[in-house]
Amino acid sequence: MSTPWTDWDHVLKVDPDKDLRDGDTFADVCETGTDAIEIGGTLDITADKMQRVVDACEAYDVPLYQEPSNPGVVIDDDALDGYLVPTVFNAGGPFWITGAHKEWVRIDNGLDWERTHTEAYIVLNPEASVAQLTDADCDLSADDVAAYARVAERMFGQEIVYVEYSGTFGDTETVGAARAALDDATLFYGGGIHDYDSAHEMGKHADTIVVGDLLHDEGVDAVRETVEGVRDAHAELADV
Repeated sequence: MSTPWTDWDHVLKVDPDKDLRDGDTFADVCETGTDAIEIGGTLDITADKMQRVVDACEAYDVPLYQEPSNPGVVIDDDALDGYLVPTVFNAGGPFWITGAHKEWVRIDNGLDWERTHTEAYIVLNPEASVAQLTDADCDLSADDVAAYARVAERMFGQEIVYVEYSGTFGDTETVGAARAALDDATLFYGGGIHDYDSAHEMGKHADTIVVGDLLHDEGVDAVRETVEGVRDAHAELADV
């Protein structure tokens, strides 16, 4: 069965705890050409902050997904196309693999299972907030990462495998190994995408690139460059 992210080249992650660049609006954000907007962050996230971004984006023709950092910030809004719930496969303990998730199912009125999906994270930058929060084992070889990707798809039925280098540009060999290990799952990549060239380079190895800090640090024009970069990379691969 086809899933929406099968056709995504680019996802823009909006951190509700961070401001947009001066002069940028959420209308501009929604018109960058990204395939989807994912609303989420690791620290200092609240339901009100999440709602503010959804309200600002809902009038525009771009899919909206919430990636909540904990069950307390989940919002129930028809404007959302769905929820992408991280599960960190290389976390230091079970809490970020299944422990937090048992709390998700206890939220008021329960989860909307038709719109709820999981992302199999493999976190690889030890300096990143997400790595420290989850005590992730980031000392992994390309073969280790490929094995995690295969486990995620084949043993746990994950439709999204997310290689996360948050804050730094990742190793293309490692990302490529993860992609080669997958048959049907979509490989997301996040980390260090900051311009056309970096998006183009990683677009050769990942199905979908995720851009986050760039929006808040450099603005919507820089984001548009990354959309062009990954799309050009995928178009070139299709012609080979």
